[in-house]
Amino acid sequence: MQHKPKVVIIGGGTGLPIILRGLRDQSVDITAVVTVADDGGSSGILRNYINVVPPGDIRNALVALTELPQIDKDIFQYRFESSDSFLAGHAIGNLIITALAEMKGNIFTAVQELSSLMKIHGHIFPVANEPLTLNAEFYDGTKMSGESEITAAHKQIKRVWITPSNDDDGHHAQAMKEVIDAIMDADQIVLGPGSLFTSILPNLMIQNVGDAVRKTKAEVVYICNIMTQKGETDHFTDADHVRVLNEHLGGHYIDTVLVNIQPVPEDYINFQEWNEISQPVGHDFEGLRKQGCRVISANFLRLRDNGAFHDRDKVVTELLNRLHDVHD
Repeated sequence: MQHKPKVVIIGGGTGLPIILRGLRDQSVDITAVVTVADDGGSSGILRNYINVVPPGDIRNALVALTELPQIDKDIFQYRFESSDSFLAGHAIGNLIITALAEMKGNIFTAVQELSSLMKIHGHIFPVANEPLTLNAEFYDGTKMSGESEITAAHKQIKRVWITPSNDDDGHHAQAMKEVIDAIMDADQIVLGPGSLFTSILPNLMIQNVGDAVRKTKAEVVYICNIMTQKGETDHFTDADHVRVLNEHLGGHYIDTVLVNIQPVPEDYINFQEWNEISQPVGHDFEGLRKQGCRVISANFLRLRDNGAFHDRDKVVTELLNRLHDVHD
């Protein structure tokens, strides 16, 4: 039987499920490594009350890779209305993941159990088995903890790092062995698309995850964001995104970067609705080449709902092309 190429996608937020859905029906062995440092919305409330790993990004990854009918997905994603004060804003899937984590004693086992129940195509691994806190140092020398607070500060971030939320004994956050094995065995590691400092880097800042990405023989592909993000990457070029990743990893570890070169029409974006974004990411191809990157620049843009997104099919086609090039 032909070996299926192994692809590991590391991230969180809204970008991760888009790529997962695109890869689901391809002939690849998918592993999603999902961030657990989210502290906003329903996930943040559950995390604060029950001290559980925030389930939102995991829920979206499950829905992206499930083979269940649409009605089952809709139920899992259903969010209670604000008038239901007791359950306001909570997604049913978040409550199910939280309940299973309590039943099984940890989030990792719970997600594997749920993956089996939901007929998941591939693997979904929370990057850690405990809630993590994102910390940031800004260029003005101040420091802050908590993903939502860091973004809301709207300051230039110098570096981020991770600490366990239950850091009573000063222990370091570690990923499960399955996560590290998946990275080491992969043919391709995909980072993004997603928030640079709050969806991608929190995973890489876990010591054994960062080590595995540095050591793996897999090609490391970064899908560069189309728009800059307020409070995170204001005025960033594509080369700035890669520079920050490489600085945090301590060397030139990004092998290939996918860059959208299709202009975003100025009058199309509704900045009130998509209030996290500010402007299209600028291009600095010389800066990318200096970092030893292979640059794949193309029209990866999909305009919908007055926002700018990655065209899932075009991105997936390029990822598959890279896999074939590496294997040939």
